[in-house]
Amino acid sequence: MNTATLNKINILEMLYRSGFQNDIIERTLDKLIALEKDRVKEELVKLNTCLQNFETQYSMSSDVFYQRYENGELEDSADFTEWSSFYDMRQTAQQHLESLAGALP
Repeated sequence: MNTATLNKINILEMLYRSGFQNDIIERTLDKLIALEKDRVKEELVKLNTCLQNFETQYSMSSDVFYQRYENGELEDSADFTEWSSFYDMRQTAQQHLESLAGALP
């Protein structure tokens, strides 16, 4: 974690809470959030493509695969380990996107 960035965010929060608010800060934050949302959406497209490739190859949805894999019903092959990693990454990206969705009006 970049502590310098976190410190800057904390300073902005402190200033904002103390009454220092202006349109430039609002627009900048909105733009940063929008850019991050776009980045995560692009990442989700790539992850979904990877997952679809595995789904086609193994004739199984990623949701079913992941449940079976986590229950130990499937072997620990390199493909399944990679598929599981992509699934986890997609879940994390989706949660990230949902958090960002609540940040903008």
